[in-house]
Amino acid sequence: MTLNLARTMGRDQLAAMPTRARRRYGLKTTSVVVLLVLLYVVQAFLRNPAIEWDVVGQYMFSARILHGVWITLLLTGVGMAVGVVLGVVIALMRLSNNRILEGAATVYVWFFRGIPQLVLLVLAYNFSLFYAHISLGVPYGPELFSVRTNVLLSPIVAAVLAFALNESAFSSEIIRAAILSVPKGQRAAATAMGMTPVAIYRRVILPQALRMSVPPLSNDVITTLKTTSLVAFIGVSDLMYTVQSQYQANFKIVPLLMVGAIWYLVLVSLLTVLQSLLEQFLGKKGLWVQQSKPPKEHN
Repeated sequence: MTLNLARTMGRDQLAAMPTRARRRYGLKTTSVVVLLVLLYVVQAFLRNPAIEWDVVGQYMFSARILHGVWITLLLTGVGMAVGVVLGVVIALMRLSNNRILEGAATVYVWFFRGIPQLVLLVLAYNFSLFYAHISLGVPYGPELFSVRTNVLLSPIVAAVLAFALNESAFSSEIIRAAILSVPKGQRAAATAMGMTPVAIYRRVILPQALRMSVPPLSNDVITTLKTTSLVAFIGVSDLMYTVQSQYQANFKIVPLLMVGAIWYLVLVSLLTVLQSLLEQFLGKKGLWVQQSKPPKEHN
């Protein structure tokens, strides 16, 4: 019947016919149910007497907790910075035509991506068991410099080293994929202009690859921030270690765990906002990869 009506009526008559909005009772009912469940969970959580919100407020901005927050940010920032720099080097080695450099980079990525972060932390912390001294000297000649490994690799240095090595393996794969995504025609055009391979990478390929790597590398920053809680196992006084030492002294386990959870949520939220602002900045400056728009027609 509908097909016959469409055949007998013109296009303009069909367009002029009134339409009835479809009532989505199922979607509205589901939304109301989900909202009620969320409200129930939130109020049950906020009114839970085990949390002791007064204790949470007491320790939220205490000096020791703020020092732990600072150590967490320090580990995240330095570990990510060193890891990204190493990641660029490893990515370029993997893309090299030299089989030795490519093989060494492949083994490096395989090794540090395969070891769990906690195991890598413990290995870095106990590196003095492998080598008691780290020395520098002339081969088969006099020793110029020597230091005990446990003095050089303090717990915080070992933590930064472990995070940097782990991040370099993951970021190298992100940067390598971004380099491969740069159109080959740009490299050919730069070569035709007489640019050297080093200049092509420095001025054409790497800037674009690093910009395309911003979203996945930002996710790595957030992951590294949360993973820093593992340094409590080697005695670094980060946020989690400080929380643990506090509740072991006063037995306020749940309130202090809430303090740590709130701080991690705040830091991750700030990093998410910074990531969004960075992407907007790159988009406004024309540095973001966007689809080309068709030219406007002129009458």
